[in-house]
Order: sequence, then C-alpha cells, then structure tokens
Amino acid sequence: MAFVNEPSVLLVDDDSDFCSWFTQRGRDAHCEVTCASTLEAARLVATGQSFDLYVVETSLSDGNGMDLLDELGERVQGGAVVTASPTFRNVLRAIRGPAIDYFVKPLADESIGALFRGAHSSARSREAQQHSRRLGEMLGSSKAMLRLFDSIGKVAPLDASVLLHGESGTGKELAARALHDLSGRHGRFVALNCGAIAPELLASQLFGHERGAFTGAQQAHAGLFEQAKGGTLFLDEITEMPPVLQVFLLRVLETRSLCRVGGPHDIGVDARIIAACNRHPAQAVRDGRLRGDLYYRLMEFPLVIPPLRERREDIPLLALHFLQSLNERYGTRRQFADGTLRHLADQPWPGNVRELRHAVQRHYILADSDVVTVRPQRVDDAADRVVDDGESDTIFFAVGMTFAEVEREMLLRTLALCNENKRAAADKLGVTPKTVYNRLSRYRSLESRKPRDFLFGT
Repeated sequence: MAFVNEPSVLLVDDDSDFCSWFTQRGRDAHCEVTCASTLEAARLVATGQSFDLYVVETSLSDGNGMDLLDELGERVQGGAVVTASPTFRNVLRAIRGPAIDYFVKPLADESIGALFRGAHSSARSREAQQHSRRLGEMLGSSKAMLRLFDSIGKVAPLDASVLLHGESGTGKELAARALHDLSGRHGRFVALNCGAIAPELLASQLFGHERGAFTGAQQAHAGLFEQAKGGTLFLDEITEMPPVLQVFLLRVLETRSLCRVGGPHDIGVDARIIAACNRHPAQAVRDGRLRGDLYYRLMEFPLVIPPLRERREDIPLLALHFLQSLNERYGTRRQFADGTLRHLADQPWPGNVRELRHAVQRHYILADSDVVTVRPQRVDDAADRVVDDGESDTIFFAVGMTFAEVEREMLLRTLALCNENKRAAADKLGVTPKTVYNRLSRYRSLESRKPRDFLFGT
C-alpha cells in the first residue's frame, strides 16, 4: 500500500529555537511540521485541519498545551507532551490521558525518532481508512469485498434464505451479522455451529423440547428457532448437520412452523435463516453431506466470502486495523516496522483473516519496543509451538507442550485434513464421533470465555 502524503505534525511551543530545530528534524523524517506559539493560535490551526501528531508544551503564555489535546478528544490520533518545565501534576495528567507520551527537553535522538515514527503510523492508518469501506465489522477496499458489500446490502432487507460459502477464517459469521443488522428485523441474532454440538443434542437445541421428552428433560426448553423469533438464525457448518435433521430443517423452512421434541402441536416460526459452510456446497451434495432439496432451499441467495489471497490489497488495511485495536485496548502507540506491511501482503494466509489477526496480535505481544516486526516462523519460536513443515498431514510438536495442547492440535489438523468431516476424523484418530463432538464443544466453550479482542474471523 503506497502513501503519497507526508505525515502532518502540529507543534505548539513558544521556544523559537526549539521550533526551528524540531521542524528541521521533521523534514529529515519526511514529516510536515506546523508551528504555533500560543494555545489560541493552535486552536485556530487545529480547527481547519487534522494532524497525525500533536506535540505540545505545557508552559505557554496563555495556558497549558495539554488543554488542546483534551479539547480535540478523539480527533487526536497521536499526542505528545514535550516540556522544559516538568511537573508531577502534568505527568499524572498525561498518564491518565489517552496514550499521550511525555518527554522532557532536550529531546534525545531516540525520543524524537519515536515521535516521527508515530506520525507515520497515524498517517498510514488515516489514509487506509479513507480508502476503505466498512460493513458491520467487515473491512475492505478490494473489488471482491466491495462486490460482497453491495450484494449484502441488496439482499439484507428481503426474507430470502442466504447460504454463505467461504474458507475457514474469512468472516462468514460477520457477513451473517451484517445481513441481520441491515435486515430491519428487531429480533435477536442467534448463532449455532452445527459441528460443535453432538448429533443427539442438536434437535433439542434447534427445535426445543417439552418437559419429560427424554431422560434429563426436567423442564420445557425453547429452541434456537424460537429464540430467534423476529430475528435471524445463523447455522454455521450446515454440512455437519446429520441428514435426518436436515429433513426436519427443510420442513421448518417450507412450512414456517416446528414441533418441539415431545411436543403435541406445531409452533409458528418467524426467523430469517442464514446458513454457512466452508466446503463447496455443491460438492457437499455430491458427497452426501448436504441434502439436495435443502441445498436448493438455502440457495435462494448464495454469497461467496473471498479468501484473503484473493483480496491482498486489504491485508495492510486489516493489519493496521488490528494493530490500532490493540493500541486502543492497551493504551500503546506501537507501529509496524518499515517493510512489514509489504511482507504481510506477500504471505499466503491459509487461515485467512483469523490467521492474520492472530499474527498481528502475537508479534504485538513479542515486540520489545513500540516497533512491531513480523519475523519468519521458526521451530524454536516460543510463540509458534506447533510448526507446519509445509505438508498438510505433518506437524512438529515442541518439547514442553501439554497433552491437552497436543490433543487439540492433532484433532484440529486431522479435521482440516478430512475437510472438516468429523466422522472421518474420528476414524483416523481411533475415537468415536461423539468424542470429537465433545472435544470441539469444550474448545468452543473455553474460547467463549476469553475476551474478544477482535471480531474478524469465523
């Protein structure tokens, strides 16, 4: 991603010698510096222009430069205090502020270099946002994503069933949520991963049950169809639903009614259905994983979510977004090292947006300074404890991994090798399908307890 405009910096300081020196250093760093000697002059300049970095002195003839940062609020992408008169009160104020750096004059080379690198980072983020489009939590400027956004906008207000097809990690649930948000429906968005629920429990989860319908059913339970009344029911991994339940699902879609397990009568259904799968739906029909009649019923409007390798121009945009989200969460101002965005755009990303998000987060954590560098994966990298050697059926495990970690990675990789066919994976691993379902359910439960740093993925 190329950026043609130099970062803009506003320096608010009444020391003319410092302003001249700072401006020259800014030119050397390819930054455009605007100087204001008073708080009032700075307010006038900031009214008509936004800057990538605001550098203020606390002791001005007409006030404290930090007041400008408070007044601008969210407009400040990057702010710093550079003062010759440090006070405990101002230091405390800076610490409590939104990621404001505090420096005491004279500035060291490392400090001023960090300031101008921050300006470049803010400029990249600002320009990326100007050239991007967003729909819900999805972000992109590529032709493939713009076409997807347009299709979602057209079908969202309608009652047509939608079938989302895309590789793992492309953002199918985000697309489903965008469809719901734009639909005008006032009910809930309810999601179910059909592959994470044991088959014998799936009917009860979907359609609900009456008290006493089976052992353990001590009270009546409203299924997800009822919970999504007036809203949207998202069925992920629809090809993992047992064929016998697909028959019942088809009946619900056609009659707009259902009968709870053990129930005496039908209940009306008012839920918009969105389904998704990461295998090609037509191939799933040929393989017997998806009933043909259900396939055509869901295919009222198909949507393909493009993999990241087909929208490489979005990779720098997404990486900057993930890094900015981490900075906002943890009160930091970290930035990518030179060349990192180009390096990221050249990677294959078989895990798509989810893999890119995890990579940015991992290297953010590993960074020893405010500069985030993406390193090639190595077997001895503590952050990459499971290393793929390039073959889809081989994994190297690092010494020190727990048995639970080994089990999890082996199960997930075997599932990937079997195209997410849980029964085939169970046969290869020498366990029952129920064991596979139970393990996946446990993994999903553990993940749901973690804070969601980002919403990209699925």
